[in-house]
Amino acid sequence: MEALIPVINKLQDVFNTVGSDVIQLPQIAVVGTQSSGKSSVLESLVGKDLLPRGTGVVTRRPLILQLVNLSPEDRRKAAGEENGVETEEWGKFLHTKNKIYTDFDEIRQEIENETERISGNNKGISAEPIHLKIFSPHVVNLTLVDLPGITKVPVGDQPKDIEIQIRDLILRYISNPNSIILAVTAANTDMATSEALKVAREVDPDGRRTLAVITKLDLMDAGTDAMDVLMGRVIPVKLGIIGVVNRSQLDINNKKIVAEAIRDEYAFLQKKYPSLANRNGTKYLARTLNRLLMHHIRDCLPELKTRINVLAAQYQSLLNSYGEPVEDKSATLLQLITKFASEYCNTIEGTAKYIETSELCGGARICYIFHETFGRTLESVDPLGGLTTIDVLTAIRNATGPRPALFVPEISFELLVKRQVKRLEEPSLRCVELVHEEMQRIIQHCSNYSTQELLRFPKLHDAIVEVVTSLLRKRLPVTNEMVHNLVAIELAYINTKHPDFADACGLMNSNIEEQRRNRMRELPPSVPRDKGAPGDGTQDAGTGGWRGMVKASKSEDGAYEEKTKYMTSLPASPQKGHAINLLDVPVPVARKLSAREQRDCEVIERLIKSYFLIVRKNIQDSVPKAVMHFLVNNVKDNLQSELVGQLYKSLLLEDLLTESEDMAQRRNEAADMLKALQRASQVIAEIRETHLW
Repeated sequence: MEALIPVINKLQDVFNTVGSDVIQLPQIAVVGTQSSGKSSVLESLVGKDLLPRGTGVVTRRPLILQLVNLSPEDRRKAAGEENGVETEEWGKFLHTKNKIYTDFDEIRQEIENETERISGNNKGISAEPIHLKIFSPHVVNLTLVDLPGITKVPVGDQPKDIEIQIRDLILRYISNPNSIILAVTAANTDMATSEALKVAREVDPDGRRTLAVITKLDLMDAGTDAMDVLMGRVIPVKLGIIGVVNRSQLDINNKKIVAEAIRDEYAFLQKKYPSLANRNGTKYLARTLNRLLMHHIRDCLPELKTRINVLAAQYQSLLNSYGEPVEDKSATLLQLITKFASEYCNTIEGTAKYIETSELCGGARICYIFHETFGRTLESVDPLGGLTTIDVLTAIRNATGPRPALFVPEISFELLVKRQVKRLEEPSLRCVELVHEEMQRIIQHCSNYSTQELLRFPKLHDAIVEVVTSLLRKRLPVTNEMVHNLVAIELAYINTKHPDFADACGLMNSNIEEQRRNRMRELPPSVPRDKGAPGDGTQDAGTGGWRGMVKASKSEDGAYEEKTKYMTSLPASPQKGHAINLLDVPVPVARKLSAREQRDCEVIERLIKSYFLIVRKNIQDSVPKAVMHFLVNNVKDNLQSELVGQLYKSLLLEDLLTESEDMAQRRNEAADMLKALQRASQVIAEIRETHLW
């Protein structure tokens, strides 16, 4: 199990290269108030003077300290690797790459210089850590983090919220569930007021990963001792409480070596706390930390392995989404153009790989526009909308000129029905516009969902959008002209011989004839049957023609009733409540119409309605076909050739396939992280099950 700590050190090195803390590695975080002796404890564990010392704020950046135990065989091997270093102890910083420090005074000076470089030369702090590795045969394998001391009052150029900053920095390290908290408290302060234990309890309320260290046992007031504290009677700590004696500032000034200080510590413990001497002191602390860290690593390892594998899969997927660096630009450009054109056509056909579930899109939306939006709009157009009885009567009179007419003039019907048919042009053109807008939206849909690679090349994306938009814009006038012509064709020739229109005329004839016969039966016997309609100068009615339609009664009430009946029985007639023409309201007639005028108006209105419904049916069928042929299918057929013709040029290759500025950087970062995770996975895989026990 001794091999576990070097494994974690390797993992630490692996992730240091990418400058990321995505993996929470097991480590020991040293927490305590300012000048409580944290750095002194670390120096005792290393056995060398290597940390900046003094009063006030000394540790102003986190120091991640890896202690690596070297056996004689490892030392010879390392000496060969480290360019022939002959000394048995040395240090290395991450920020100085492969530079070897054999003089520990130099290490201390480098820590001070690096701290001032980031944190300034006064009392400011920084969250950016310093990484230091110490190789020595006299240390146990440990990974420690020395954190700035908890303080309350800002000094020097420290900000006013220095207490909050330091607290947040400490919590960032000790909140890691894989860390062990080394809570350092001076023996000459009350244990119940320990800030270190208070902070530790916030993130570790059960105390399962907190170890207490009591420093400065030799500085307690005369007549007092730390027996109750060390026995856990004051505040119990699950992992234990260990007392140590540090060197005083005088000892440091007099260059008292650490080894001598440890001997003096042992003598002090034997004299003052003989029953507890073997469970306290720096050497016991080092062995305890080593054992705790090994067991902690063993417990964390399965979860750590799973986390690394999950992250590796995530970064692999992320790297795939960024795509590979472009080598053959010509082939890549052609491939992207072809893929976009294919996805565009598939979205219209409904065979796209990415199906939208939140709203209609592509071909489905176009179908909805044809049959729901356009169809319902046409059905809501009232055949007689905007046409009053006075308008009809005026048209009839204008068509007869100076002569009173015996029959309803056909020209009046033709003029009025053209006016009504013309109203179908606006919704038809609006249908073209809606389909054009949807085909514009398909471009964005393909960019977002179907061809992620396009997002890598913003210039190519913009160029493709511009070409497709231009193609759509080019086809819009052609389609509009065709739809306009469809309405113009209907206006060009009013076909009164249309089978459906002839049937309507015949039905209307029969109704009028039936109405006349019914009134003749109701006349008194003294009135001759052939003169049942006084003033009616018409002769025998023709059947199926205009003249047959004028055999109507002059009774005004009967005409109104018959008109109402016919309008309600007329097939496919839209309800007035759904009409979109808000001006379709009856205009009061200034005078009472004569029976003949009423009859003529009624005939014209019925004919207009019948013919309008025939034309509307034609338009409702032909406009979608025209839009599909002239706009949708034309764009589908010519899209790829248009894109290739406009963009597949050697002069444009370099410019179009220029990646966005941050894409290459993001790809490199993802690739580096993936390599680190794969390396970490290999490191963990090297551990055999036998190493864990």
